[in-house]
Amino acid sequence: MSAYVRPDFDVVTAWVPHGASVLDLGCGDGELLARLQRERAIKGYGVEIDDAGVLACLARGLNVLQANIEGGLNLFGDAAFDMVILSQTLQATRHTEALVREVLRVGKSAIVTLPNFGHWSVRLQLGIGGRMPVSKRLPYQWYDTPNVHFSTIKDFVVFCVEKGIEVERRAALAGGHEVTFLPNVRGETAVFQIRGKVATKSQT
Repeated sequence: MSAYVRPDFDVVTAWVPHGASVLDLGCGDGELLARLQRERAIKGYGVEIDDAGVLACLARGLNVLQANIEGGLNLFGDAAFDMVILSQTLQATRHTEALVREVLRVGKSAIVTLPNFGHWSVRLQLGIGGRMPVSKRLPYQWYDTPNVHFSTIKDFVVFCVEKGIEVERRAALAGGHEVTFLPNVRGETAVFQIRGKVATKSQT
C-alpha cells in the first residue's frame, strides 16, 4: 500500500457509480482499482506498463493487462466501459489528444486527474527560484520526471473547449480539500469528469 494517501482518490471514488464497469489506464499498483471494487462494487480492469505495478495488481487479485496505453485501445470496443480513469497519467503521455479521443471512445464517461502546474508554489519556484518545481506532489527533478506535458487547470479547460469535449464536473484540490476560489492558482490537483459531445442531426 502507498504511504501517501492521494486526495484525488476520494473524489474519483465518489464520482464512480456503484456497480459500474471501469477501466483504469496507467493503474500503477492497483490501489485505486482495489478501492473502487471494495467501496463501489465495480467491475474493474487495469492497464499498466510497469512490471512492478502489474505484479502488485495481480497480488491484489485485480484484472490487469500489461500494455502501453499509447499504443491504442484497440482491444476494447466502443462504449465498452461506463467509466475510464486516467489518474495522474495523462501528463506522462506523449500523444495526449489521441489518447483522450480513444478514452472517450471506449468509455461512456471518463475521469482525468492532473497535477496543476499553475499552482502558486510552482509559479514561485519558477519565478523567484528560477528552477523547475519539486514538491510532495511533484517529487521529481527535471531530468528524471515522467511528466511530458505540463498543464494548468485552465489549460485543460481550454483543451476541452477547443476539442469539443464536454466537462461534466470538475474539482480542484489543495491539502486534501476542494478549493473553489482561484482554483488555477490554489489547486494542487485537478479532477475532471469528461465525455465526448454527441453530434446533433445538423452536424451529421
